[in-house]
Formats: sequence, structure tokens, C-alpha cells
Amino acid sequence: MSSILTNNSAMVALQTMKSINTSLGQTQSEISTGKTVASAKDNAAVWAISKTMEADVEGFKGISDSLSLGSSTIAVARQAAETVTELLTSMKEKIVSAQADNVDKAKLQTDIDALREQIGSVVKAAQFNGTNLVDGSTTSIEVLSSLDRSSSGVTQSTITVDSQNLSIGDYTANDVFSASTGGTISTNADTFVLSLDAAGGTDDITIADGTNAWAAGDSITFRIGEQTASYTVSAADVDSGNNSIPDLIAIGLKNAIDSLGIDGLTVDYDSANAGQLSFTNDGTEDLTVSGQYKNAGSGGLGEIDTIDVETDATTALETIESLLTTAIDAASSFGSAETRIDTQADFVDKLSDALTSGIGTLVDADMEETSARLQALQVQQQLATQALSIANQQPQNLLSLFR
Repeated sequence: MSSILTNNSAMVALQTMKSINTSLGQTQSEISTGKTVASAKDNAAVWAISKTMEADVEGFKGISDSLSLGSSTIAVARQAAETVTELLTSMKEKIVSAQADNVDKAKLQTDIDALREQIGSVVKAAQFNGTNLVDGSTTSIEVLSSLDRSSSGVTQSTITVDSQNLSIGDYTANDVFSASTGGTISTNADTFVLSLDAAGGTDDITIADGTNAWAAGDSITFRIGEQTASYTVSAADVDSGNNSIPDLIAIGLKNAIDSLGIDGLTVDYDSANAGQLSFTNDGTEDLTVSGQYKNAGSGGLGEIDTIDVETDATTALETIESLLTTAIDAASSFGSAETRIDTQADFVDKLSDALTSGIGTLVDADMEETSARLQALQVQQQLATQALSIANQQPQNLLSLFR
């Protein structure tokens, strides 16, 4: 049945054209934006996921900046530690030369003092963006390394880099030792030496209150042959009330020496004699027990102030070995931390690229497919226009029935 009031063919053709035009508009939008999901209207779920991932990518850019800053800070500290190691090696060369009797030890000491000043300059200058990891002003730094997303939310991860104290502070000549006839203590340096003959040699060392109060961080190190034992005063020791700090140190040192298991050596502590340790050598070889006090403010290389080849070249050699170990350990620690941070930075860059590729997979348009679809839709649009034109002419054909 034909009707002049309702043109079904025209309505069908019109709906077809609207559908084609909608698809054509979507295709043209994909071409202009390069995305199949350009807004939440296109696909709310995919759009939300892509925006979350894009935010993470921007966050990782900030993490890359943090890692770069951390790497640079540590690189400066590592270079300083390596330079200090080289300077200490040069100092050791001077000290080794001073072991001979036919050298000018005064001139060698002058060179050693110059190297000491240079070490101090290097340590003070080793800062990056206001952070110095080798002068004792900082205990550690936290380097932002990652954002960890889980079902419970987002948390941050950091890499902790410990500082290494290579400073030369105030190595106070605090009179904290007294010794029996077998021990010697310089009035200008806090050191002592005991000589214990084999098969019964004995001697005592007493740790006294000294001219200045003990502080947390003060330490005493004993060297017995090639082994060392040490004790560091803690805050609990300082706050111990009625307990004598010299007694606490003496007990701690006794336990440390006993743990070395040196054949024939016995160390006794008598509470009746505050801070006193009695050494007995029942072994078959003579023993030399040397010790050194280090105050908390002396810095990691504070013992360098005790090096004096004019008065005691042998002890100076022992001291420089200890300082070299400190500097080498510091450089190694910084090198490991720098490698870890550089590895993390490389991973973050690759992770950012992977996330960016994932976002593209979700929202980017396939331009080859889009181009082909555009041409097809343009043809369909032309055909739909022609079909609508034909459908609109049908009512006019009814006039021929009334002529």
C-alpha cells in the first residue's frame, strides 16, 4: 500500500543515512585525534584505564629526575672518596719512607701535613645541591625510586644511601688512659703500647674518666698483633647513672678481646680497680698491645691528626692502614649505591616506554583500517543520499494515478 502521509522508504533511507553519518563522524574524529578512545564518551572503561596509566607515566618522569639527582649526588661523594683514597695512598708512601733511619722525617712530615690539608679540602667541597655525604653532616639520603600500584592503592619506594664520614674533625687529646710501667701514653695523643713477653708477661691499662666527660660515640680500639677489638660508648652508657663509664668500657673491651681467641692471652677485669684491665701472656710468642682513643667529634678520618713520623713512624703506619680501609670502604659503598640507582633509572625509563606502548594499544587508532573505513563510509553516504532522493520521489509518482 502506498500512502502520501507516510513514506516508509524515506524514513528507512533517512535512518540509514544518520547511521552512516554517525560512523563517518567517529571515523573523522579518529583521523583528527589519532585515537579510537579520545574521551570518556567513546569508551568509559578504557578511557579510565588509559588516564590512570598516563598519570603513572608522568609520575615516572618525576622519579627519573629524582634518580638522576641521587646518582649525581652519590657520584660526587664516590669521586671524593676515591680522591681521598689516592691522597692517603700518597701519605702511606711518605710514612713507609719514614720507617728508615736515614731520611729527613721532618720534611716527610711536612708533606704528610700538606696531604692532610688537601684531604680536608676535598671532603668539604664534595657536595651536590647542598648535600655532602662524606663530611659527617648527613647520615643518609632517601632517593625516590618507584611507584608501586596495587589493589590497595599506590605506594612509593625509596633507595636509602648511607653517608660515609671521611671528615677530619677535632681529634681531642683527651687524657683518658693511665698505664703501669709497661705502658706509655703521649701527652699529645691518646695512644698507648704494652709489651707482653712470652710465658708470663703481664701489664695493666686503666681507662680513666679523663679531663673531659665521655660522650656517646667516643671509642677505644685495641690492636693485638694483627687483630683488633674496639668498644664505642653508647648513649645508654652515658645515661647509666651510678655505673662508671670506664668500667663499662673495660668490660666491653675485655669481651671483645676474649672473642678474638688469641692463644695464651688472658685479660682480667677487677671491679675493685675502676676501668683497669690486666693482661697476661702465657703464650709462646711476645705480644704487643697498642690502643687508641677516638672522640665522637673527630670524624671518620680524625686519627690522621695523630700521624707523626718524627715521633712514632711505626704507629703512623698502623694508623694509615686503618684510614685507607675506611676510605676504600666508603668508595666501594658509594660505587655500589650508584650502580643500583643507575640500574633503577634504566628500568624506570624502560617501564615508562612499556606503559606508553600499552596506552597506545588501548586508545590509538589503526590508521590503515580507519582510512579504508573512511572511504567505504563515504561511498555508503553517497548511496544513502541517492536512496533517500529516490524514496522522496515516490509520493510524486502517485500523481500519475489521478491524471
